[in-house]
Amino acid sequence: MNYLKSRVASIFSLMLMVCLLGEPAFVQATGKKANEASRRSNDAAAVFNEIMGATDNAIPKELIDKAQAIAVFPSVLKAAFIFGGTEGKGVISRRTAGGWSTPAFFNLGGGSFGAQIGADKTDYVLLVMNDKGLNGLLSDKFQIGGEVGVAAGPIGRTASAATDAQLEAEILSYSRSKGLFAGVDLNGTAITPDNKLNEAFYGMKAKDVLNGAVASIPQGVSTFPQTLSRY
Repeated sequence: MNYLKSRVASIFSLMLMVCLLGEPAFVQATGKKANEASRRSNDAAAVFNEIMGATDNAIPKELIDKAQAIAVFPSVLKAAFIFGGTEGKGVISRRTAGGWSTPAFFNLGGGSFGAQIGADKTDYVLLVMNDKGLNGLLSDKFQIGGEVGVAAGPIGRTASAATDAQLEAEILSYSRSKGLFAGVDLNGTAITPDNKLNEAFYGMKAKDVLNGAVASIPQGVSTFPQTLSRY
């Protein structure tokens, strides 16, 4: 009997030690996710601020006023050697009655084939202009240029030249590479929710975040929606 009690006590002590050792690792993992979430929001806000700061070469504010959601993917890596690929991470906020929503985390990617070689980093900004484009975002994965139309977004002080694109396209797309900012055709590019980070940081999927399930915007990721509100 004493032997059995001793064994039970030993097992209990071992379990307690494992729990105590595991707790800091869990806290550390949670901290890493929080840092990544904050970094993504801050990087996206910085890119958007820089683009909108170029008064004569920025996204027309008239289009921002009409956008249902805005996505920013900073420093997307584009690399190619015959086969090419694009991979990036960013955030998306949706327009709400009270401003811009808590940002959800998404990935952007695509592939190509042809006479190509090299590597580059590019910032992308996407304006989701209507409910059809928004519904595409809320799906598990969608490819731009399929059922959801995309057009290279216009730049400049006014949106008068953008009437046709605005009426026909669900998404207006922009890119900035090596200091040059312009509309870009992103046909075939896939956007998928980064639900590993969404669930780790918010405890829910991207769709729920954009649908307003987060009661209030966490301070660590508030920079991006606050930046959108300025414009």
